Amino acid sequence: MRVLILGGDGYLGWPTAMDFAAAGHEVMVADNYMRRNIAEATDSDALIGAPCLSERAAIFEAVGGKPIKVRIGDLSDPEVMFGLVRETQPDTVVHYAEQPSAPYSMRGFREARETFRNNLDVTFNCIWAVKEHAPEAHIVKLGTMGEYGTPDIDIEEGWIEIEHKGRKDTFLYPRAAGSLYHTTKVLDTDLLWFYVRACGLRVTDLMQGPVYGISTDEADLDPRLCPNFHYDDIFGTVVNRFLVQAVAGVPLTVYGGGGQTRGYLNLRDTLQCVRLAAEHPAEPGELRIFNQLTETFTVNDLAERVRQAGSQMGLDVEIRSIPNPRKEKEEHYYNPAHSGLAELGLKPHYMSEAVLGAMLERIIENRDRIVTDRIMPRVRWS
Repeated sequence: MRVLILGGDGYLGWPTAMDFAAAGHEVMVADNYMRRNIAEATDSDALIGAPCLSERAAIFEAVGGKPIKVRIGDLSDPEVMFGLVRETQPDTVVHYAEQPSAPYSMRGFREARETFRNNLDVTFNCIWAVKEHAPEAHIVKLGTMGEYGTPDIDIEEGWIEIEHKGRKDTFLYPRAAGSLYHTTKVLDTDLLWFYVRACGLRVTDLMQGPVYGISTDEADLDPRLCPNFHYDDIFGTVVNRFLVQAVAGVPLTVYGGGGQTRGYLNLRDTLQCVRLAAEHPAEPGELRIFNQLTETFTVNDLAERVRQAGSQMGLDVEIRSIPNPRKEKEEHYYNPAHSGLAELGLKPHYMSEAVLGAMLERIIENRDRIVTDRIMPRVRWS
């Protein structure tokens, strides 16, 4: 396949590019370094520095033997997006190109507006570029489980059948996002669904839970190919934050009661899911939705897992609750369906002590780069 990856410099975008290239596909990545620029501006740099995209591609070709083409440009500019799609004529467009941080989107008006405009403009431009220049292409869009919120009923896989006054119909599952970032993802889904209905596009929307891990077959070929590993309160996931706190000797900061439950998956499984979706495309006029996760647990469960993994490595790990900077339910029902990707062939990698231990070892190698001031919450929802 000819694969165009939007947001190819990201934590998921770069490993995805290497994975497709290693499998023999023709890969082009595009990015405007928005995440890097925001990270620098907010003192939220990654723990392990990454070369620029062109250097990463050159390193990967040298050690992996496969080329990856690179294009630097602002995909919220229609001319850039249209030109890229027209030039590459992709079979698959993997869309990661969004401002990915919920805390950043809640930081203030400027950050909220930047998130809103970038995320919606890029998705809108992607839809129209495919519609006009590559109408047979399959769009694989990264959504988020955060679109659903935490309803008091089971979360179905994208769609729900509702009976009302004796009649039935199927609708997109109701959304109740908890941040502006997650709300832009809801709007993405609605935009895609409209153009699927109106223009017969083929789209797979992957509702992904929090991802953890820095090891993939390709990334392990050279330390410089490591995915971005953020541990700060802007871009760092709770898994990364806890692991870095364990190494730095900072108590693991559980927000509020710690009963917040989410669906997690290993980075290796994200690569599997995206490849499976691309290699088994949606039909024309179909919006296919998969919930992308492999296991669920609470923040308290996660903290205990990190504590146990750290203790096996001689780390004295303390867990401490702090006031929750977010507006969210801290105790809630959570039961998402997630069978679709398993039916396509997903073979999960679970969060074992060995997996966490390997991540801790990598962090220990870079412990001198840890800036503890970046860990505590600097953004509040109110």
